[in-house]
Amino acid sequence: MKPGDRLVSNWLFLLTFMVFGMVAGGGHARTIGASFIMQDWAPITGFIPPLNAQGWARMFGLFQQTAQYQAHPISLIQFKALFWPMFLDRCWGRLMALVLLLPLALFWSRRRISHRLALWILAIFAAGGAQALFGWYLVRTGLQPGVLAPPPAWAAPHFIAAMFIFGALLWTALAIRTPEPARIEGAAVLKPWANASIALILATMSFGALVTATNAVTVYNSFPLMDGNLVPPSLLSMHPGWVNFLNNQATVQFCHRILATLTALTVLTTAVLGLRAEPMPPAARDAFLLLAGLVALQYLLGMVTIVLGSANLGFFHELNAVLLLAAAINTRFHLRGASPRRRVRKTFFFEKKNQKTFINLANGQLHQHGPE
Repeated sequence: MKPGDRLVSNWLFLLTFMVFGMVAGGGHARTIGASFIMQDWAPITGFIPPLNAQGWARMFGLFQQTAQYQAHPISLIQFKALFWPMFLDRCWGRLMALVLLLPLALFWSRRRISHRLALWILAIFAAGGAQALFGWYLVRTGLQPGVLAPPPAWAAPHFIAAMFIFGALLWTALAIRTPEPARIEGAAVLKPWANASIALILATMSFGALVTATNAVTVYNSFPLMDGNLVPPSLLSMHPGWVNFLNNQATVQFCHRILATLTALTVLTTAVLGLRAEPMPPAARDAFLLLAGLVALQYLLGMVTIVLGSANLGFFHELNAVLLLAAAINTRFHLRGASPRRRVRKTFFFEKKNQKTFINLANGQLHQHGPE
């Protein structure tokens, strides 16, 4: 592989963007209530939509078996309106597989990439395949009695798994684009801060997915207090206790708020420390500026989403969270070459031209030695 191969890195950046597109498409389908609309999965021929009345009747009949339809029946025309966003999202996933595998085969055969990198990308592809299979089983939960929306225990891991794939692709693309890290003297202290920022962003996104899955955005629509309470009274009202952290609207929203505040403070501190560090390369400084801007926007979007109780605004809040994660990963990438600050050893010996001066601390006498 050529050092700094832009073609290979651009290919991986494209795949990273396509994962973002999958998040956007899946989030849109979920927001409009189309998560269970396609109860048929054909990995090979599934890119072909229903072509006649018989095909549409078959797809509609499968959806009619879901608890969502039985609780809220819809017409065939309404079904078609919900079908297309979910169908396009699945087609996007198939396109991603082709965009990954075909260039990979070409680059690998021409030795444009190393065997190690090729195997790593194949591992990412396998993770994407497992993610698709997991998503299909999530859709099949719609056939269970009383399940009207994707269960939180399925939806949140599905989203976070996508974020790990997104992060792996982004880091790999950045590493290929800039294989040699820029040395930044004295900035090693920023690495733990950047690591903590990424970990907290992922944790906050996990509970954000639970807020979405439980529709907790529709309750406690005040900020910073939750209907006048610092801690909601029903925080641990479900039994057993661990269930609250998956299904209790009060609990997941409370945890999301606390984590969001902790994350915002940590990320802002990281950005300020990075901007104050000297010397800092322009690219790294820009990364810290972008990180600060996106976390401020994310916190503002979160507050407005809660106050308005808007699932549509929550969708944009989710997308900005992905951009914030990307900015944090990019910031951490720029710190690869950060090194500890050198300690300056103090000495009582110094030279001035050809004369040496020795300071005798014991008797306070100053001895001058002539040139050697």
